[in-house]
Amino acid sequence: MSAMAVPDLILVNLGTPDAPTPDGVRRFLKEFLSDPMVVDLPRWLWKPLLNGLILNTRPKRVARMYAEIWTPQGSPLDRDSRRVALALEDALRGRARVHLAYRYGKPSLAELLRERIAAGSDSIVVIPLFPHPTAATTGTMKAVVQDVAGEDPRVQVEVPACDHPDYIEALRDRCLETFAPLAAPPEHLLLSFHGLPKRVDRQEGGRYSRSCRRTAEALLAALDWDQAAATLCYQSRFGSEAWLEPATAKLLSRLPGQGIRRLGVVCPGFLTDGLETLFEIGVEGRRQFEQAGGQNLSLVPAVADHPALIRALSSINLPA
Repeated sequence: MSAMAVPDLILVNLGTPDAPTPDGVRRFLKEFLSDPMVVDLPRWLWKPLLNGLILNTRPKRVARMYAEIWTPQGSPLDRDSRRVALALEDALRGRARVHLAYRYGKPSLAELLRERIAAGSDSIVVIPLFPHPTAATTGTMKAVVQDVAGEDPRVQVEVPACDHPDYIEALRDRCLETFAPLAAPPEHLLLSFHGLPKRVDRQEGGRYSRSCRRTAEALLAALDWDQAAATLCYQSRFGSEAWLEPATAKLLSRLPGQGIRRLGVVCPGFLTDGLETLFEIGVEGRRQFEQAGGQNLSLVPAVADHPALIRALSSINLPA
């Protein structure tokens, strides 16, 4: 790379519908759920189910969920992802150009990558906003990079470390900021990560569940939190096969019966807030906990553009 060349950094999040409408959700789900790295069922079985049932029933219900969390700036995930990109570009002070792309939806990772390669970029670093690697997130993003760039030496993928000290600091700070105004701290803390079928985790050598445990252990240590008063769990299940346990939804119904009235929930795997955090936990989960006898559920916001997370992203080695 020439002395004056500036690398391109592409931050990649999963994606979001462009509008909280059935049509907007249907377009997003069709692209998302058509990816065999997200749903790895045989295509002869999955495609008729997707096109014949799911895309004709699910979009209307999911659109209502999105409507409850939509902001004046649009999707919370898009709003916060853009904040991360702007904060990172500011922190790098001209050492790199920062772009935002999505694996599904617009702006597309594939299209942006083709654009930067065609523009003659000397170096491109793709950074998935997922510290816990699995095929359905980091894997499918790497597959797009391989498909578009092949073995182009100018293009590399860097996945943030699941226990990077700055990432853990950002998580700790978000927890402390959330719990500080409370009259009394939570009696129990759920560390809720996105679920994964047990079969997939086994096939991947347990790397996903192992990385989730590393994050949870590091965060509890940073908070000086009693491990007996915390549970690592998994949310956002889909389908009927066995998924990683314990399930967040089951714990939300069970904990009040064990005397837990004040609950904290942090979702470390989601660097930006979206449907899974704001609605699944903040609306449905809170309702479930309270109906079971709980009194207060404190949802910790995603780290998003916290300065410590930006430091973690800034520490990724740039090409010389």
